[in-house]
Amino acid sequence: MKLALVATALMITSLTAFAGKAERDYLANEVNPAVQEAQTKLKSSCGCAVNVTIDESANKTKDDLLGVKHMAEHVSEGAEHYCTDAASKKAVCQLKTLTFAKAKPAGFTFKGGNGVMKYDGQSTCSWEQVTRELDK
Repeated sequence: MKLALVATALMITSLTAFAGKAERDYLANEVNPAVQEAQTKLKSSCGCAVNVTIDESANKTKDDLLGVKHMAEHVSEGAEHYCTDAASKKAVCQLKTLTFAKAKPAGFTFKGGNGVMKYDGQSTCSWEQVTRELDK
């Protein structure tokens, strides 16, 4: 009986360690470069230094990290096409920080220079949701 419990515990530990490595690798190789690219595009296209971060407490699984990656890609692609005039650049440069988080409902919230793009496990926040809020 004790041997079976020890074997089961070792299997669970092995699976958890493997999953953690896969997630760390995905974060390092896919997600962090996408987040860095979003920060770089905001600076180069819109002219403002926005601190782009990931809410690590809410984004723990590979699926969650995939949502973060998609939102970062939305920012990179959107900023380049959106920040083509002074008014658009001014709207985006209200952002001081931009955080990618898993929370319900999906969408964008903005208060006091801090923006949060939210992924709810099903839907991600789009760049259009961000600019719609910043343009108010």
